[in-house]
Amino acid sequence: MMRSVVVVLLISNIVSVRNTLRKDPAYWNKLAKDELEEALKLKWNQNTAKNVILFIGDGMGPNTVTATRIYKGGETHKLSYEKFPHIGLLKTYSANKMVPDSASTATALLCGVKVNQNTIGVDASVNHYDCAASLDNSTRLESLATLALKAGKSAGFVTTMRVTHGTPGPLYAHSAARQWECDASMKDEAKKCKDIARQLVEDWPGRDLQVIMGGGRQSLMQNVTETSSDPINSWTCSRRDGRDLIKVYRKDKEDRKLKYRVLSNNRDLKYLDVAETDYVLGIFANEHLRYESQRDKSPEGMPSISDMVGAAIKVLRKNSNGYFLMVEGGNIDMAHHRGRAKLAIDESSAMDEAVKKALEMTNEEETLIVVTSDHSHTMTINGYQDRGGNIFGTIGPSKYDGVNYTVISYGTGGPGSFKHSITTIDNVTRVVRKDPSTVNTDDMLYEQIAAITLEENSHGGSDVTVYAKGPFSHLFHNVHEQHFVFHAISYAAKLGVYSSADSIRYSVTILTVVLLLLLKSLL
Repeated sequence: MMRSVVVVLLISNIVSVRNTLRKDPAYWNKLAKDELEEALKLKWNQNTAKNVILFIGDGMGPNTVTATRIYKGGETHKLSYEKFPHIGLLKTYSANKMVPDSASTATALLCGVKVNQNTIGVDASVNHYDCAASLDNSTRLESLATLALKAGKSAGFVTTMRVTHGTPGPLYAHSAARQWECDASMKDEAKKCKDIARQLVEDWPGRDLQVIMGGGRQSLMQNVTETSSDPINSWTCSRRDGRDLIKVYRKDKEDRKLKYRVLSNNRDLKYLDVAETDYVLGIFANEHLRYESQRDKSPEGMPSISDMVGAAIKVLRKNSNGYFLMVEGGNIDMAHHRGRAKLAIDESSAMDEAVKKALEMTNEEETLIVVTSDHSHTMTINGYQDRGGNIFGTIGPSKYDGVNYTVISYGTGGPGSFKHSITTIDNVTRVVRKDPSTVNTDDMLYEQIAAITLEENSHGGSDVTVYAKGPFSHLFHNVHEQHFVFHAISYAAKLGVYSSADSIRYSVTILTVVLLLLLKSLL
């Protein structure tokens, strides 16, 4: 009994101290002074980036980051990448849309120009579904992975999505439609074009990527096995042409006498012999990888994003020239599309752990790490919840209808976000909002209310934040166009037109143009 009383008193004292600190000006002054001292000590790192790791939190808008911070440690907590010395904002509109999709925004990040909605690795002269235009070599864009390989570096990607999905696709593919992940999704007018899965395995640079990890077995081969923990998605592209692209991958590596491994579960990844492996194809799911909170963690199950990142870095860093790695936390977006805020924020938390893993395994003097998002979602944080309160809880009631509301809601959502009922009171029919206090809003699968009901939650059009640490991370310093990320990374790592030789040619070309314009103005 005495022990229980002591515990209660200790907890009470801790809460009391916290409350006192929150009200004491000295506490807030110390927080600010610590930040000021950190800023004053900051020095620019102008080393060449030997290695680059680009993290893309799909759909991870600013409100998602804020909610993840609170979820993991409270309002004053900082996520791993929020401690990075340099940040900026990215404008996410695509070449033809105010609110973008993942394919166009990933192409901007990875290939350096803004492009049309739903297109991958081709410039804005190619419209959605225009196969013929996408076959013109002049429209095809080079990615950061392409430039890294040309520079003698290793390159690869890790994703929790299908390896043929909209975000990893621009690293290796050129397609007028992100939907063309496999042959079954291509109509007759597109038959001259190669599906994205084939481009990954058969074409360069895809076949030379040292690391490919994610899901999407059903787009790579036929007759995949479905289990309760690894389902087949009926509305996602499934191969129908008889090709087994995993077998094609194996044959290519064997013909070239390359050291490779094909992985399919946690056991394979855990026992990967890095010393004897230069190329890795890890396909861990028929469709997307399961959510972190739902995945099978047994030897037969799927790895976490952190597990994949750790293995990828071990393989890539064997190259003395360095590497480029793209990491996508794609299930953040998937959960948001279903209006499940806690699920999305838990996925965002998992990506934060993957960033921590990368920080542990790299040296900031030679490795540039950039963390950003491709686009935002319509999630908002509402009301005046008390400090320390549950961000997935409820507050209120509203003085207009007397009903409580959730701290988090969406601007748009699917059918599950319709939280109203039609009620007749005194012969008057009214639409009444359901009280969220009567259900478990803290459940991972709870769908928050949305202002507008659609087929699913749509993307948001807000700017997203970019965080950077390492060589030339100071280039991220204000409000940037999204495709600036490609150019800043290329400059930091001396890739493409920013390499020493190409940079001279680029400068000469620019100078020539300026001189010609000047001469024209004088004539």
